[in-house]
Amino acid sequence: MIIQENISLADKNWFRTGGNAQYFCEPSTEQEFIQATQFAQDHGLEIVVIGEGANILVSDDGISGLVIRPALKNITIHDDQSSFHSDIIPSVVSDCVSNRIESMDSSSATPVTVTAGAGVKMPDLINFCLDSNIIGLEEFSGIPGTVGGSVFINLHYFQYLLSQFLVKATVIQRLTNTIHVVDCAWFNFGYNQSMLQTGDYYLVDATFALKKVDHVQAAYAKGRRDETIRHRNQRYPASNTCGSFFRNFHIDELPFEVNGKKVPFVAYYLDKIGVKGALRMGNAVVSYQHANMLVTQSGATTNDVISLAQTMQQMVKDQFGIVPQSECRFLGFKQHPLL
Repeated sequence: MIIQENISLADKNWFRTGGNAQYFCEPSTEQEFIQATQFAQDHGLEIVVIGEGANILVSDDGISGLVIRPALKNITIHDDQSSFHSDIIPSVVSDCVSNRIESMDSSSATPVTVTAGAGVKMPDLINFCLDSNIIGLEEFSGIPGTVGGSVFINLHYFQYLLSQFLVKATVIQRLTNTIHVVDCAWFNFGYNQSMLQTGDYYLVDATFALKKVDHVQAAYAKGRRDETIRHRNQRYPASNTCGSFFRNFHIDELPFEVNGKKVPFVAYYLDKIGVKGALRMGNAVVSYQHANMLVTQSGATTNDVISLAQTMQQMVKDQFGIVPQSECRFLGFKQHPLL
């Protein structure tokens, strides 16, 4: 495995901004991943793991330490029903997935599990499954990201969470550089939350509980995939963005009601201040499609994005007395860059 020095990260994230990584590598096997974490430990380097870069903003100063972008891209189908029930879903994690499995109403379907490396792109995994007559993950169609990044943030779309499908995973422990197989409950999943965010473990692969169906049911699922992608492309920008930049408010963060109820949706407040398609800082603009999506144009810097986000925060604070908080992950900053 090659560990490179002073590598640009601007072409490795969706905003297309940011500086260089001090060190950078793309391990393609479990052993190479361990070698990378050992290199960082031997040289006293911080480790930052990235995926497709769809939910990050990299500092213009770059990232000190070792940036690892996993390139483990194997996908394996396990269709032995006995092992599915007895080995892959231990009783401790059955609550994480049993309800989701039962809700897949397909009389001729059989349970299967699919294991995918951390570097597999979610659209590729979804397409692989559907081409193999396996359904379930198409709920996340059209969302960019790798398996590693998706597990890291507990990927979600409307009522679906990736944690509803995950049954086990392989991780590397940072301090010992050892491999561990963990179950769904270990992740302590929440909305935009997982154990991986502590930085003490790195995902190698993940195994998902899905359903194998006949060709007709698979064709129906492919149609749902295509319609979901079409719907997302109409509503959201498809490049040079991290998706939703600010998270929705928690109910206890809202000191007032609107028409008799609290409104947690941050886009509601951003629409009210009139920034959609209008507010710009340098070469970063608020998307004309969605008020909570920031988009970079040619020549943009990370500082342009930060200035735009700070301005939006201040405008909402001035009008409503509340401050939106970011959903985007900031990398390479010495301190939190927003309000």
